[in-house]
Amino acid sequence: MALRNIVKFGDDVLRKKCREVTAFDDKLWVLLDDMYETMNEANGVGLAAPQVGILRRVVVIDVGEGPIELINPVITSVKGKQREVEGCLSSPGQWGYVVRPAKVKVTAMNRYGKEFKIEGTELLARALCHEIDHLNGVVFTDLADEMVEPEE
Repeated sequence: MALRNIVKFGDDVLRKKCREVTAFDDKLWVLLDDMYETMNEANGVGLAAPQVGILRRVVVIDVGEGPIELINPVITSVKGKQREVEGCLSSPGQWGYVVRPAKVKVTAMNRYGKEFKIEGTELLARALCHEIDHLNGVVFTDLADEMVEPEE
């Protein structure tokens, strides 16, 4: 495993739509492992492939319940609303209030190409939406209704 450089806001790669993954091979596994290590080193809860310069539909998340790997994720259902402060590893020091669904259902594939479904509420719902947005070239500041100063 290796640490990857996290792309910062302003880089065009963060505004591009990612391509679907079709090869579930060693290259994908290395990317997933590297992304998870990079996310952990940066104290994040999620990381999408474009944040490390790779335009593929790949996400890793860990909200404290263990690692989640999502390949070609699609949000299939949303319910309710929550408005919370979000930040992003690609935009250190920026924080803003974003309205997200309170509950989401996602269909994705694992590193072996097997489809699975995941349901998230609260922080997991927020992380799923935030990271899947990255795959479509959307960053949290596009959705924030209020930017806030970080607490000292």
